[in-house]
Amino acid sequence: MIGRWWGNRTDRTQRTGPLAAVQTPPSAGVLSCRVLDPVNEPVPHAEFAVSDAMGRKVMGGGTDPFGSFVATVPAGEYRLAVSAEGYTPYRANAVVEENALASLGDVTLQVAQPPVLPQPGDWEIEPMHSSIGFTARHIGLARIHGRFNTFAGAIRIDEGVERSAMHVVIDAASIDTNVKMRDDHLRSADFLDVPRFPTLEFYSERFVHRGGNRWAVTGALSLHGVTRTVTLDTQYLGLGHGMESEVRAACRATTELHRDDFTVSWQTMLARGIAVVGPSIRIELDVQIVQKS
Repeated sequence: MIGRWWGNRTDRTQRTGPLAAVQTPPSAGVLSCRVLDPVNEPVPHAEFAVSDAMGRKVMGGGTDPFGSFVATVPAGEYRLAVSAEGYTPYRANAVVEENALASLGDVTLQVAQPPVLPQPGDWEIEPMHSSIGFTARHIGLARIHGRFNTFAGAIRIDEGVERSAMHVVIDAASIDTNVKMRDDHLRSADFLDVPRFPTLEFYSERFVHRGGNRWAVTGALSLHGVTRTVTLDTQYLGLGHGMESEVRAACRATTELHRDDFTVSWQTMLARGIAVVGPSIRIELDVQIVQKS
């Protein structure tokens, strides 16, 4: 009787233990952590990456709304990297044993110092170290990657960066998807209609600081004879110096365009049986700017 009681008690303890809800395969264990900010509030959606002792990425993901993550991994030694917007990255080592929980407990992220902003004045985009690319679906199937090879831009940085201004001009004929037949079609009246609309132009209207190194740059994009308001989700990367000691600043930005907004009708061409790119296009920019002397 005592044996049966002890056995039942052991089963109850195991079912309510830290691994009770996690089914671990043989030779595996569990790695966990809770990510907090400096005032002990959870940091949801913080990104984490788990690498093995050789530096190879094993898995990655994001924390839950309570700042926690739980991962089942093969037993072994691991390196954990945690990052979140506006915070200094955190790194730690952990040893995971078979059928055991390796908990790093509460990890507190420290607020990162934002990168130094460019000095007020006139700056220009440096095309050699910048790119304007796009990704689209080919009738909802494979992705098409392309870029514009020729563009120019000027930025006037104000004392209050929010009042800065930017103007970018893109040569429509320089579109390049690495397939000549497709590029010729994209330049035709079915798409960009380059003879009538030789350039795409963007004029910024406002810069809005979203915290940390994130900015929203909103402005007017003119494409195919139509002007629409778009917002660039921008990550400012900071300052540096080129080979001739010139001051440079860099950023990355993304946005999504809907072709029907610019009267480039996907439905019309689909009805005509033309195999074209999908109705929405993701734009990705990597930009370096140089201060004009």
